[in-house]
Amino acid sequence: MISTIRTARRPKSLIPAGLGALTMLSLLPAIPATAAPVKDPSARPAAHTSPRAVTQAERRTAAYLDSLRNRPERLNAFFKALPKGGDLHNHLSGAARTEFLIKLAGEKGLCIDATMTAVAPPCGPGKRPAIDAQTDAAFRQQIVRAWSMQDFPATQSGHDHFFDTFGKFSLATWDRGKLLADVADTVVEQNQFYLETMVTPASDSARRLAEAVGYDPDFAAFHRKLLAGGQLDRVVDDAVREADGADTQFRAAAHCDTTRPDPGCRLPVRWISQVSRGSTPARVFTQIAVGMRLAERDPRFVAVNLVQPEDGESALANYSLQMRMLNYLRGQYPGAHLTLHSGELAPGLVKPEDLTFHIREAVLVAGAERIGHGVDLVHEDDWRQLARTMAQRKVAVEVPFSSNKQILGIAGDDHPFNAYRRYGVPVVLSTDDPGVSRIDISHEYQYAAKTYGLRYTELKDLARASLEYAFRNGRSLWATGSAPSDYRLVDACRSDRPGTDRPSARCARYLADNPKAATEWRQETAFATFESRHR
Repeated sequence: MISTIRTARRPKSLIPAGLGALTMLSLLPAIPATAAPVKDPSARPAAHTSPRAVTQAERRTAAYLDSLRNRPERLNAFFKALPKGGDLHNHLSGAARTEFLIKLAGEKGLCIDATMTAVAPPCGPGKRPAIDAQTDAAFRQQIVRAWSMQDFPATQSGHDHFFDTFGKFSLATWDRGKLLADVADTVVEQNQFYLETMVTPASDSARRLAEAVGYDPDFAAFHRKLLAGGQLDRVVDDAVREADGADTQFRAAAHCDTTRPDPGCRLPVRWISQVSRGSTPARVFTQIAVGMRLAERDPRFVAVNLVQPEDGESALANYSLQMRMLNYLRGQYPGAHLTLHSGELAPGLVKPEDLTFHIREAVLVAGAERIGHGVDLVHEDDWRQLARTMAQRKVAVEVPFSSNKQILGIAGDDHPFNAYRRYGVPVVLSTDDPGVSRIDISHEYQYAAKTYGLRYTELKDLARASLEYAFRNGRSLWATGSAPSDYRLVDACRSDRPGTDRPSARCARYLADNPKAATEWRQETAFATFESRHR
């Protein structure tokens, strides 16, 4: 997803943190079917046509999955139990369950006005205490519909309603540690092993710094002004303190230091700093600099991403400028990763020319390592060559099917999911804003399997990819391959069988030195257990 639209704003700062302390812790016109990519003889084979050795356990599990096609309850259970890697495209405020946000609003004494927006007390005329929703089911359902896509008419565009929800529940999302406790438990219950979630660090401090310094089109000069007198570092200090406080709140809310910790306490979490792309150039540049400097200073933060609607007036007008900003600042902060909402557009939402270059500039100018959404791929200039470049550079695409359908009306054959796979571009499934969309990651995997006829081994490789392309520290469990489905163990663990044998001494040392590989090993163990149930 993105961030906001018009007056709807994501919360000013969403930074839980000290997660190193955790156990390391609609519809607009769709792309016509004729615009969907046709088979191209020059394209790489799709992931599902690449040679792949299939084990007996995988064959049995695939056969079991095939037997469930007309048994919805068991099919749902299968997908919930399926190990599903990590969630790499997740906005903390939009990920929390709507009912949990209503509960927080009641605890904070907030009021609900006539537009179903949470506002500060007192609850005068035209406002009602949010706490009433705990006992009045009809009132609670009104809020749920306003704060999410629940019951939204399928025949209408969901774009504005989706983004407007964030402004309605914003005041309920300031207890970021509590939000994380809710989201982390859901991630673990969905059989995922890692989370990257987006937050806005030190938003007020960054805004004040941008206003005080003022915009300078000379990026080097602007950056020097931000650094002068330690100003930028003081904003980063604010972000770190903010994160520490949220971490403390998280650990209390999740009972991490008790004898009965919540499941989320064992989840590795890393943070991606949000940048409000609809803001002034001065603020955008400053937020990027804050996020990148923070990623180099604090291991809890790993990357930067631009959020808010990509079709917004300012976002469209300044898109190329922002890509150049990112290019410059990446050179100053090479230790920071970059993933970008890009190509979250569709015909009818913007002018045709705006569909032709966003993903290209995100990859070739800004140097994005991952792309979020990427829905307008086939409308990009020379999109096939762009796809080949993404495959060569291993630029993964984060695909949240539900929000793409709700916001853009893009689904099924109109979605470029198969086009990316045909050209060998890595694909990872994600949730975006599961609280707003009223879905979970199991829903996204089940949708992919049903819509695109994916086999069990293809689902397994999607789960593996979501950890392989994570910004998790350390080296991978997998040796570098030539295709997204080419998962071969690194030399240190080549003689081991994850999930069935204890790691050899050499492999154990490798896992101890590389948290990313250790997380992937944990998933392989879960796969072995999962597959053993289907003999």
